[in-house]
Order: sequence, then C-alpha cells, then structure tokens
Amino acid sequence: MSLHTQYLESFLRSQFYMLRMDGPLPLPHRHYIAIMKLVKTGENNWSLPELVHAVVLLAHYHALASFVFGSGINPERDPEISNGFRLISVNNFCVCDLANDNNIENASLTGNNFGIVDSLSELEALMDRMKRLREEREDEEASQEEMTTRFEKEKKESLFVVSGDTFHSFPHSDFEDDMIITSDVSRYIEDPGFGYEDFARRGEEHLPTFRAQDYTWENHGFSLVNRLYSDIGHLLDEKFRMVYNLTYNTMASHEDVDTTTLRRALFNYVHCMFGIRYDDYDYGEVNQLLERSLKVYIKTVTCYPERTTKRMYDSYWRQFKHSEK
Repeated sequence: MSLHTQYLESFLRSQFYMLRMDGPLPLPHRHYIAIMKLVKTGENNWSLPELVHAVVLLAHYHALASFVFGSGINPERDPEISNGFRLISVNNFCVCDLANDNNIENASLTGNNFGIVDSLSELEALMDRMKRLREEREDEEASQEEMTTRFEKEKKESLFVVSGDTFHSFPHSDFEDDMIITSDVSRYIEDPGFGYEDFARRGEEHLPTFRAQDYTWENHGFSLVNRLYSDIGHLLDEKFRMVYNLTYNTMASHEDVDTTTLRRALFNYVHCMFGIRYDDYDYGEVNQLLERSLKVYIKTVTCYPERTTKRMYDSYWRQFKHSEK
C-alpha cells in the first residue's frame, strides 16, 4: 500500500480512528468484529451508533482482506517456524521486485519473448479502445434505453464469472487447480457456509437493480454515519475520494495517459456485481475495457478474496507495474 503514499495515509487515519479513538464500542469488541464473518444479536440489542460502528469495521476489514489476498500477501503455516507462520508471496515476487515495482513479465517465470510481444500488443489495443471510447462519447451518447440494456447484460453476465469453486462461463482452466481454501479463524465461525451470495439466482428473468442515485454516499450515507459515529464520515469520504481519483497518468511504460475511462470501468464493474447501477454510465465500456481474466480476478478478490491465486494475478495486465495492478 506504501506504493500509493497518499492513500496509505488516508487509510491508516481511518483505521486508527475506528480501532483506537472515541466510539460507542469497547476496544476488545472492535477487534473481535474486525475478524468476524457474521454479527448476530443476542439478548441485548445494539444501539444504532454501535451498529454503525460495527458495520464500518466489517466493511473496512472485508476491503482490507481483498487488498491483502489480491496483492498476493498470504500467510501459510510452517511447522519449522516458532509462531507457525511464514509470509509467502502468491505472485512469486521477491522483495526487490515489489520494491522496484517491476511488471509481471520481468518478475514472474512466465515471461518469454513471445509473451512480452503478446502482452505489449494487448496494452496497445487497450489504449486504442480507451481513446476510441472517449471520442465516441464526445460524438454521440447512447440512449437511456440502450444504456439500460447494456447494464442488464453486464449484470447478468457477472453472475456467471465465478460461481462456487468453478468458472462456469469459461472452459476448464488451471485457475481451479490453484484454489486452496484454508482458514485459521475457524474458531470464530459458527456458520462455515456463510459468505458472499450472488444478488440473484441464475435463470431469473428480472434481476434486482439498486440505482446508485436512490441512496448515495454523498447525500445519505455520509450524514448518517457522521450523526451516529462522529468524524468517521469525513475520514471515509477522504479515503473514497482519494482512491477514486488516484492516478499517476501512466499505463505500464506509457506516460501522460488519461486513465479516467479505465478506472471508472473498474469502479462500476465492482458495483455491478452487487446489482448497483449508475444511470449516467454506459456499461458497454466495461466489456470493451475489462478482459475476461481481469473480470475473474476482480470478482474473486471482491467476493471470495481467500480464493485468489497467483495464476489469476499473472493472467491480466501483464505489462503493468505491480503498483498499477
């Protein structure tokens, strides 16, 4: 995370406030919530401030799990080490690779002349598509009906990207063979089957849609959390804005690149997997900008972070730097 120092500072300020500063929940409760998979109310009902504090903690640590697993930071049991754990990198990077921010072709064992040429052409094609989409948007806007149709198509397809332990919409691949689901927090779990569920069953005709404009962070969420858990709204807002706008205007070796189109496609695709739609966005751009292997990676990191594998990470954006990925 220190590859992006501005975001790291914002992230740490928010985390410190949640865990250490004034708030309705006692300190041990906060740490316990941070490692839970599920909150159940007992005989004593929680107050609204306590509930908001808990939800903020759960969301924060779910996102952190996605970041950790998605970056390839994976603790594995090792009986030869006194504390029982050693840190390994899923991505086969050595420390110098991460520190120097090398790209995948340079850092992994899969790089060869053909692979480098192939991934370079993929990068050029992606940049061409971004440029073409910007030009098309200036020339002609899609109708609301067409934009609705494109969102419904993308939403439906997102249900098939990852399902359970298999990837139904793609041919059998080595992705499945890499999946190792281990858990060292089992003593905290009452319901081992609890986890992400798709927002609709496959085969349903009318899938539910949540219009982002109906309940926004800016107009509703911010004021709610600030009222019940003072100051956290400002910290979260700073963090959200920081990551949404974060760019160095680079794509691999290319500089002075406007990455807005690509970043927005990533942001909106994550929300699409939860049935959330932005009315002003053309979801046809998602299919043009996000390759199949990237969609698999994104859904896995978002919904099943513990299943993320080296092969998934290596399969997309092969010319991009580690910090960009």
